[in-house]
Amino acid sequence: MMRWIAVTITLFVSVASLSAAENEAFQLTLRSQVPADDESGLYHYQFDEQNWNPKQTAIIVCDMWDLHHCYNAVQRETEMAPRMNRLLKQARDMGATIIHSPSGCMAFYEDHPARKRAQSVEKVANLPEEIGKWCYQIPAEERGVYPIDQSDGGEDDDPVQHAKWAKSLEAKGLNPRAPWTRQTDMLDINEHHDYISDNGEEIWSILERNGLQNVMLLGVHTNMCVLGRPFGLRQMSKNGKNVVLVRDMTDTMYNPGAWPYVSHFTGTDLIVEHIEKFVCPTVSSAMIIGGTEFRYKNDKRPHLAIVIAEDEYRTNETLPPFAKHTLGKNFKVTILHGSKTERNDIPNLHLIDDADVLFLSIRRRTLPPEQLAHFKKFEASGKPMIGIRTASHPFHLRKKPAPEGLADWPTFDADVWGGNYSNHYGNGPVTQVSVAEGAKDHPMLKEVDVDSMTSKGSLYVVRPLADKTIPILMGTIPGEESEPRAWTFTRKNGGKSFYTSLGHIGNFDQPAFIQFLANAVHWAAGLPTPAPVNDPASATKE
Repeated sequence: MMRWIAVTITLFVSVASLSAAENEAFQLTLRSQVPADDESGLYHYQFDEQNWNPKQTAIIVCDMWDLHHCYNAVQRETEMAPRMNRLLKQARDMGATIIHSPSGCMAFYEDHPARKRAQSVEKVANLPEEIGKWCYQIPAEERGVYPIDQSDGGEDDDPVQHAKWAKSLEAKGLNPRAPWTRQTDMLDINEHHDYISDNGEEIWSILERNGLQNVMLLGVHTNMCVLGRPFGLRQMSKNGKNVVLVRDMTDTMYNPGAWPYVSHFTGTDLIVEHIEKFVCPTVSSAMIIGGTEFRYKNDKRPHLAIVIAEDEYRTNETLPPFAKHTLGKNFKVTILHGSKTERNDIPNLHLIDDADVLFLSIRRRTLPPEQLAHFKKFEASGKPMIGIRTASHPFHLRKKPAPEGLADWPTFDADVWGGNYSNHYGNGPVTQVSVAEGAKDHPMLKEVDVDSMTSKGSLYVVRPLADKTIPILMGTIPGEESEPRAWTFTRKNGGKSFYTSLGHIGNFDQPAFIQFLANAVHWAAGLPTPAPVNDPASATKE
């Protein structure tokens, strides 16, 4: 009798837990990027909190094949698959429909119940035009520039390793250019509930017949199959589905040896950015299974957050391409812009909280206290900070208090940079830049031709600097005493800072300045001095 009671209780708890899971909603934060205005070409992140009914949601698993012609792609897929399987299980338990789409592998699943289930769905009459075809672009994408060159196929293998991998595939009797035969067995296929199909018309009919208006896409590869397949993001978006990319459950085919010559992982970030601007929002796996977003073990890039809120020196034009072309090899970069309609507003500052390094180009903004608190929190963390030009006076007005309801930080220059900005000389005299005494061997100056650095921007008056500052560059105009133009500082909490009063738009035309600023960012992050910038002239041009 007691054994029967125990079994009954166990069954009751299991059924109750399943029922609770099925009644839960997917609590999602959809991330997209929207134009800041009609003219600037700048974008702000936009976050939209939504609850999706799992029973009205499909998850499409794109091309998670058992093998691939790119060895590194296989390694990344193998690393990602266990977490993906957890996500699929959790979503399935909550009532979502899982569609496995390993393209070109339907013969392997000919007798599988999930394949037969897909084939048994009656085709809907109102199939979208060309839903059975690849989609290479949707109209919205015409507003942007595709961010990477994938014309070489995107393989990022070492040539020796790639040749070895190809031989191993041939030894198994497989085509080394297309060795896949099935989906990876690291992902479970539930034969009682899931579907298997790579056919756009079949998948659309499954969605329509089951009332599935919400679609999550995950799998590989973001810039090719995930975007372009008949069941991919473009087709789902242009035909009216509420579609999102699960941005941490994907990977690109991108070779860092191709334009824009960034790391493989930055290549993925650029494609995700493109998708968020022109195709559909993104979500993360953590929104369904908890924890933090998935990150590949070889993605060791520090997270650099750049905040731009100044109009005088046009760093909104120079810093984003500098970050992409010069820092994209070694950093994960998030760029935030001040509002174009409200001067004292910088949206989405919560995104700097988990950054490893903070880079500021801000001029005389007073902010809502909750926004300024993000900067104070970052400074208090002791993490490195970088500033250029007007970042010496970012959070206070000239001889005025903050307006009611807004907050300022008058001592920011002294607290964060060890500086003492009081004014600047008039525009006109060209500033001659020189190496500060004792600084010639500083790593920031490696590969920097300081003699070629001049500045048309006015010379800032910053003396005297605080203790624990180390000048790197000096600036001189005729008839005036030299002023420090770049220095490092150790803050009271031990955090290290770098500041330069350079940053005029003309400085970004100078290869020496580009190299110097790249060196400084790497120094702040604790990374080795980077290799010489191959094409400094392109570092600030898209």
